[in-house]
Amino acid sequence: MEDLCSLCARIIMLTVYAPAKINLVLEVLGKHNDYHRISSIVQSVDLCDALSFRPGKEVCFACDEASLEHDNLVTRAATLLKESTGCSLGARIELGKRIPWGVGLGGGSSDAAATLLALNELWGLGLSLSELVRLAARLGSDVPFFIYGGTALIEGKGEEVTPLPALPATWFVLLVPPLPRIPGKTRQMYGRLDATSFTGGHFVQQAVCSLRRGHMIDPSLMFNVFERVAFDFLSDLRKYRQILAEAGADGVYLAGSGPCLFTLSSGEKADEVFSRLRSQGLECYLASSFPHTNVAAGLKTRRAR
Repeated sequence: MEDLCSLCARIIMLTVYAPAKINLVLEVLGKHNDYHRISSIVQSVDLCDALSFRPGKEVCFACDEASLEHDNLVTRAATLLKESTGCSLGARIELGKRIPWGVGLGGGSSDAAATLLALNELWGLGLSLSELVRLAARLGSDVPFFIYGGTALIEGKGEEVTPLPALPATWFVLLVPPLPRIPGKTRQMYGRLDATSFTGGHFVQQAVCSLRRGHMIDPSLMFNVFERVAFDFLSDLRKYRQILAEAGADGVYLAGSGPCLFTLSSGEKADEVFSRLRSQGLECYLASSFPHTNVAAGLKTRRAR
């Protein structure tokens, strides 16, 4: 049987597409010790970063946005995987960014999950999804979701992931306001929540029931706890909410901790809203619900003959 080192040597490149995510519903149930207990329905969308992996003697990382190369979650994920398994192999990793970073779409977390999935295959480690989720939880609260992708219920600190029936085919228009990126934004946003911000999980519970019946989530259930603080914390965000509404959005919602805003609708209506925003020179994206239930479904491997 071919040994692991020989197998890795014959792999030319492995490519993974890491999708962005949208929190369709996001509640904070309370605070326990130093973390907030969340309940959220999350959907991956087909706005994706691309990561390529090649065998190497050590872990080397490069990104087409040089500012993101230092202390990136990709290298932290690779290091954690090596240390936790005792693997002595390396990889050359290249990240092509398309997901805007620091705006609430989870791009960094998705890249980290994609790295765990890809290196698990490249290095032949054979870890199960549940084992990868446990490692993912050590990297960040959003990372476990991306081990599965698709539509899922997220609970606890984010480490409890329950796959849900797929969201009915949906188009999303994403608007990224030209606001300064704030270091530690999500932590600061959580710090602005108090007991009056906590809810009992009823928005999520009703939305889960809708999905399990094969229905779209009613707009009245699309609650995001951060909307209570974001429009004061992030200057000019109200202005861009109004711009998206005036472009024809039926409802405008905050993506995660923001400042990205989104609306969802049918394909034709989404095209119209997207075109109006783009004509104003705004950073915007048109995306659909991601069909894969697992990021691993996006793995593409080329091997030498």
